[in-house]
Amino acid sequence: MNTDHSTIALSDAVWMRMAAPHVAWVCIDRPQARNAVNAAVAQGLEAAIDRCESDPDTWVTVLTGAGPDAFCAGADLKEVAAGRSDALWTERGGFAGITSRERRKPWIAAVQGKALAGGTEIALACDLIVASENAGFGLPEVLRGLIAAAGGLVRLPRAIPPRVAMEHILTGRPITVQQALQWGMVSRVVPSEALAEAALALANEIASNAPVAVRESLRLARLALDHDEAALRRLSQEAIERVKASEDFQEGPRAFIEKRAPRWTGR
Repeated sequence: MNTDHSTIALSDAVWMRMAAPHVAWVCIDRPQARNAVNAAVAQGLEAAIDRCESDPDTWVTVLTGAGPDAFCAGADLKEVAAGRSDALWTERGGFAGITSRERRKPWIAAVQGKALAGGTEIALACDLIVASENAGFGLPEVLRGLIAAAGGLVRLPRAIPPRVAMEHILTGRPITVQQALQWGMVSRVVPSEALAEAALALANEIASNAPVAVRESLRLARLALDHDEAALRRLSQEAIERVKASEDFQEGPRAFIEKRAPRWTGR
């Protein structure tokens, strides 16, 4: 991944940089602990979201984990055993600073290696998942006397067929990357060496579109399973009114008529 922008350390365990125009790249960097979540990860991811949400030039974010073996192994059990489990959550973001955080802009999880327990929950909290061939998922909490309370129990039945999700939740059985692709949990599977390129290509494709329209589309699509048809029609009308009020609403048709690429401003 080539970039002319410098890396910003958001904590001892998370860094970010601009990977392309309008695309941020965020990395959980604890490969020695399989990128397990500790306080530094939670604080760093919350800071990453703050930066991406507040920066008008950041339109899409890719989240990944350092090293070839794990996207994130979930909660750092050493921290839990030491009585520091509360530090793995933030007030605004929930577990890892991300699983409960409201975001206006799309995030793509680039999953290399295992994403287990809280790692699966972090991936599911993102809007899209691109996975490498060695990726794997699962909510094994019941095997340890725990529950996937950071969104996994709710999001997995929405990401894959509900009865299949129920079986994996109640047994703790892992989900292979091919199963995740078959069931629609991930949008694409690529060779490990091509993961960064594939995730960045998807992010660039999204970032080439009108950012206001992308944000409003994302917002409404997230609500699709939570409301009835009447409410969704009302929310759709409100969304199109916000899009119409943007500069980009005028730029799109103008660029088409002038046979040129649109120059989006995100305003």
